[in-house]
Amino acid sequence: MSDDDRGLRMKFSELVEKLSAVNGQSLRSSTGNDAEITGVAAVDEAIAGQISYIEGAKFAAQVQTTAASALILPKDTALQTQASDRGIAWIEAPEPRLMFAQAIALFYQPFRLAPAIHPSAVIDPSVQLGQEVAIGAHVVIQAGVVVGDRVCIHPNVVLYPDATIGDRTVLHANCVIHERSQIGADCVIHAGAVIGSEGFGFVPAREGWYKMEQSGYVVLEDGVEVGCNSTVDRPAVGKTHIGRHTKLDNLVHIGHGCQIGQGCAIAAQVGLAGGVEVGDRAILAGQVGAANNAKIGAGAIATSKTGVHGTVEPGQIVSGYPAVDHKIYLKSSAIYSRLPEMYQTLKRLQKRLSRDD
Repeated sequence: MSDDDRGLRMKFSELVEKLSAVNGQSLRSSTGNDAEITGVAAVDEAIAGQISYIEGAKFAAQVQTTAASALILPKDTALQTQASDRGIAWIEAPEPRLMFAQAIALFYQPFRLAPAIHPSAVIDPSVQLGQEVAIGAHVVIQAGVVVGDRVCIHPNVVLYPDATIGDRTVLHANCVIHERSQIGADCVIHAGAVIGSEGFGFVPAREGWYKMEQSGYVVLEDGVEVGCNSTVDRPAVGKTHIGRHTKLDNLVHIGHGCQIGQGCAIAAQVGLAGGVEVGDRAILAGQVGAANNAKIGAGAIATSKTGVHGTVEPGQIVSGYPAVDHKIYLKSSAIYSRLPEMYQTLKRLQKRLSRDD
């Protein structure tokens, strides 16, 4: 985008007004320096004309070294005074990182297709399209699909029969939405993701494995985001369900029949087997795995590479494989690093005991 594009530069006072509108209240800020703000950057990479943020006093040294023209700061008089002394404009925020995200949204919007239907798209006559829908090249939309208002469908997306796409949802290139899947409003499905593919359902038989048809469907509530090349499987019966505002990173697998709560964060390479239950606001860090029918309580956290085989209580933090309470894991890890030393000590004790005998 060129510098002439609307919204790419504004006076500091204008930025404060816009962020105040986003937060629904007047924000406290410095006065006397109405610098022109042209963009956003990390505090250690910012140049003149850009705004950044600092989260707390432990980063005070960065106020002295940054070249940013403006900072988003916590309610910290010392930090604000340091910034003012250097001629840096500042905005006070209870959560500086959150406000920085809001500032990014003022200067940058992801690429979005203009409302139109590309002539190469194949759309069944029975499809119901909302208003101002954008459909890119080589999109295929099969019978019975319902697409809401202002949906954006990027090239090569395939919608199987009877899928439902809510208002303002964005489907990125090459994602596939299988039959009867229900995707809510304001969702984002990133490139290569597959929603509603059949779950891994096979029953042992004399001849090997008998395929259990997956007749269920997938439901994604409003505000769900699914990362690139992630998969959400449909079950044999019933539904796989992901609650409002839950976010899936890239390369996540949600098995058939999983029930994921609201506001969860699931990082890259997490794999959930069939029937796993995850409570509201739970966090699963990278490469967490959960066995069939495991239960992870609301607000629980599983740290990276944790293997969950049973139940994690609400609010509990677990680590390790198999998962144990995080405090126990830390103690065990400390002991593990000393095992060679402890083994040598054990051998010496065994020799001493043998001599005593």
